[in-house]
Amino acid sequence: MSEKKVMNRNFVVFGAIVIQLCLGAIYAWSVFVPSLKDAGWTNTQTQAVFSAGLALFAIVMVIAGRLMPKFGPKKIAMSGGVVLGLGYLLAGLFGGTNFWLIFIFVGIIGGSGIGLAYVVPIAVGMRWFPDKKGLITGLAVAGFGFGATLWVKLAGTWGSLIENLGLSTTFTIYGVVFFVAVFLGSLTMIFPPEGWKPKGWEPTVTEKKSAATGNQMKSGEMLRSPQYYMILLTFVFGASAGLMSIGLMKSFPMQALQAAGIGKAAASGIAGTAMAVFFSLANGLGRIAWGAISDKLGRKRSIVIMMLTQGIFVILFQWIAGTPALLYLGAALIGFNFGGNFALFPTITAETFGAKYIGQNYGWVFLAYGVGGIFGPIMGGKLGDMNNFSLAFIICGVLCIVAAGIILGVKPPKGKMA
Repeated sequence: MSEKKVMNRNFVVFGAIVIQLCLGAIYAWSVFVPSLKDAGWTNTQTQAVFSAGLALFAIVMVIAGRLMPKFGPKKIAMSGGVVLGLGYLLAGLFGGTNFWLIFIFVGIIGGSGIGLAYVVPIAVGMRWFPDKKGLITGLAVAGFGFGATLWVKLAGTWGSLIENLGLSTTFTIYGVVFFVAVFLGSLTMIFPPEGWKPKGWEPTVTEKKSAATGNQMKSGEMLRSPQYYMILLTFVFGASAGLMSIGLMKSFPMQALQAAGIGKAAASGIAGTAMAVFFSLANGLGRIAWGAISDKLGRKRSIVIMMLTQGIFVILFQWIAGTPALLYLGAALIGFNFGGNFALFPTITAETFGAKYIGQNYGWVFLAYGVGGIFGPIMGGKLGDMNNFSLAFIICGVLCIVAAGIILGVKPPKGKMA
């Protein structure tokens, strides 16, 4: 098909990054935790809101994938921006520091908005960039990782929004910004015309064979395959480690730094930098880098390397968090590998079950993120309340190493596909 009158596909990348910058607000939750703990919240309560957001994010993403063929990617992404913005706006106007109101507004409503919009840039990007699936998926979700840096720093040391305007006003401002920015980014979220392909690109022999035979698996068939559950479990273990680390990236390093003789204010600044700069930037870079790496090494081999190294980094983190330089290094390494999940699992899903139904199928795979979002942060919060952070890092690190073994067994399903 001629490329005449077809949108420049680079606009899709721009729109995807703008959307994902806002959706990455969920990773900025840790910046609100100190103020809420000062208001009497427990570690478990702070992690409960975070876990609720992650769980609704994953659950609603399944619904978004099923709705996209009917309503189109642009409308689904816009609706996500409306719901996300509304959640934060309600938290700012009515939430105060009330646990249940913040739980509902930020955790449930905000998480649902993220779930609606998240899968759209991935599905649209793969259609426009069949020649660079790993790289484009990494770029499409990179903003999600970088977003935490922006929102943490605006609320904290760069903009001092919480200090100068208070928690509620910060939530309100973020709600308005999320609504407007996601709406604008959504304008580029359209699929290419049927039959379109990039100039000069031809599908591989495998891709041509898949297209000719209709080698594409719908969700119902995928859910009956053992490959789905192996990919799901691998993702659960990787997500648990990363999300637990995010949830504790403020409180655990602060405790470790103060135990090493650093004052509370300085420890807070160091821990905030570890999360907002080193973890978050590495998280965004890891999405791009692992996507590009997987285009060279293959998805499965890349996931094995990522999970093995992540297990080692997470286990070691408990012993290095009390030294600022090592804390920054550990946060960056864990963030880099964690970001890789979001480039590698969409692409291994597409390669294992076919790219045609990726919007629906990846929603089911992404349920792993919701399970990990409940297990990792809640376990970390509970063990933190018991003053046993170390055990949480050991458990999650070992699970990552186990995950590397599980993914090795994944092979393309045999038999008829839809």
